[in-house]
Amino acid sequence: MKPLSHDFMDDLRRLRVLREFRERGTVTATAEALHLTPSAVSQQLAGLAHDLGFPITRKDGRRIVLTPRGEALLSHADAVFAQLEHARHDLQTFDETLRGTVRIGAFSTALAGLLPTALDRLTADYPDLVVSIRQSEPPELFDQLDAGRLDIAIAVAFGGSPTVGDPRYHRVELGADVLDVAVPAGHPHAADASIDLRDLATDSWITGSPGGCCASITATACAAAGFTPDIRHHVDDWLAVTQLVAHGHGVALLPRLAQQNLPAGLIVRPVANQQPCRHLFAAVQEGAQGSPLLQAVLTHLQTR
Repeated sequence: MKPLSHDFMDDLRRLRVLREFRERGTVTATAEALHLTPSAVSQQLAGLAHDLGFPITRKDGRRIVLTPRGEALLSHADAVFAQLEHARHDLQTFDETLRGTVRIGAFSTALAGLLPTALDRLTADYPDLVVSIRQSEPPELFDQLDAGRLDIAIAVAFGGSPTVGDPRYHRVELGADVLDVAVPAGHPHAADASIDLRDLATDSWITGSPGGCCASITATACAAAGFTPDIRHHVDDWLAVTQLVAHGHGVALLPRLAQQNLPAGLIVRPVANQQPCRHLFAAVQEGAQGSPLLQAVLTHLQTR
């Protein structure tokens, strides 16, 4: 094997491209994620293979896939990136003081239902710690984490989010966000202590965009109850959902993180016989979990 180039940063950039290619599966998708052209991605991969002296990709029909050596190289690259991330955070907190800025990216209901209380506690416990928040959803959320524009990503375990064993990230589970039934105050079952979804089989339903997390949970919960819901409205804004339900335009499954400042005329009840939920997690780049700054934030996020 030939030695890599003498330009260490160039080597890292090309390894990042290869790493992204592993996750995206195609040159085109890799280029889109890294804001490069497909030809630039191909050149980076070809240059890396040339310097190494062995192929790291091969053609498989119309696709390009990693070679066994390419896979092995990435296992070492994952360890290198993790160590670099550990070193970066170690040097940032070398004076053992918890001061600095932590940048968090999160989906909308986490911003409303999880982060305000966590920030209250962080501000009280670590007055020199500054937390900056940005609303974002997968896959862009993890693109920003990969690029170093975020320190922590908060997401739901669903399509677009990395798998549990993804070597790029250290993952911290934040628990389940239970979904309850939201019905208008005048609904026949509004006075029930809990509502059996079978009793809502003939109602109009409100869910998020087709294929989204809450839409999928709604479809699965209703299927388990023995019916296909009549989806009348597809709405991703929870404020709009609660207003539509309160005005009698449908029923919905409402995450507890989204149950702040509910409008008059809306009743929320637990689901009888089952507990639909979505699972939340926070992720940092592998190697960064040793940072006292990030540890402090992650600990407070886990306290709900």
